[in-house]
Amino acid sequence: MIASLAVLLAGCGSSGQEAGKVAGTGAQSGRVFLTVDFQPGQTLRYKFTSKKNIAVDWDPNAAANANQVQEQSETFEMMVAYTPVEVDPYGVSTVRAAVESVKAVHRGGPGARNFGTDAVESAQGKSFTLKVDPRGKIVAPSELTALIQEMGKQAFRAGAAMGRIKEPDMIGDFVASQWFLWDAQSSLERPAEGVAVGQTWRSELFMPTPMVMRQARNVVYKLEEVRQAADGPLAVITSTYTPADSTPAGWPIPYSGRFQMSGTFGFLGPYEVLGLAGTGTELFNLKTGRLEQRQEKYVLRVRAGLPPLGIKANPRITIDQTLTMELANKE
Repeated sequence: MIASLAVLLAGCGSSGQEAGKVAGTGAQSGRVFLTVDFQPGQTLRYKFTSKKNIAVDWDPNAAANANQVQEQSETFEMMVAYTPVEVDPYGVSTVRAAVESVKAVHRGGPGARNFGTDAVESAQGKSFTLKVDPRGKIVAPSELTALIQEMGKQAFRAGAAMGRIKEPDMIGDFVASQWFLWDAQSSLERPAEGVAVGQTWRSELFMPTPMVMRQARNVVYKLEEVRQAADGPLAVITSTYTPADSTPAGWPIPYSGRFQMSGTFGFLGPYEVLGLAGTGTELFNLKTGRLEQRQEKYVLRVRAGLPPLGIKANPRITIDQTLTMELANKE
């Protein structure tokens, strides 16, 4: 019976049975189904943004007026168009993602020096294929992984006589935007049972940082409410974040081999997470089976080590991060 229900859920949006996604009958009454749907010939464009405000406090124990804090920022903006190539409402759909524009800007600190174009901008004009099941789980990310690794190669300084030098980049922000597109939907343990208002579930998300640091964050999702809107009922899903103890091995790694990062975050290290807190909200259209918008905000606090050069300092880094995703066209 559960298997039959799962098959029904996989195809309900595309087969015109949207009402079944909003409320079930009997034991399923009052639940909603977070199935991700694609319509043949319908291209969806999403705008992604990321902004980090970064403060490096070189001596937290110094007097407040000692002017020991170095401030800088990173911003990232990208437009991606998703076009279904093959739609299978009961199985895996194939979607072509085209990066139409991408821009990254570094302000303040060594990262703002003219080291050339941020490597993430090399994704502009590129495309990759995603195979996505009705839960929103990306089941074949090989082309996305290849693009991430290709961007990673572009992050290194050409002709460096002192070895491989990596420039500051925002490839991690690209990873956070694309690898986890439908994480709230795909992380449900029993999607065929639907979700009730007030229900929570857990997952892990990537955390982009200005330094080379593979760090995950725990996330607790909650279905806060079902909100009525003109183009269909919206599931309002909130999220809260805490530091994760480990990072999943299957997540993509842009770089390989031995190298040194340029700038402050190559000079400092190793890094230790002291704290992480934040919240997020996303709107998922239950009628169309698509994300409308999402915002994630959190503050990460890190303690940085220093090389053994006789320097007496106790640096602390605070990263105020905002990630957004918004549907740019509604057909």
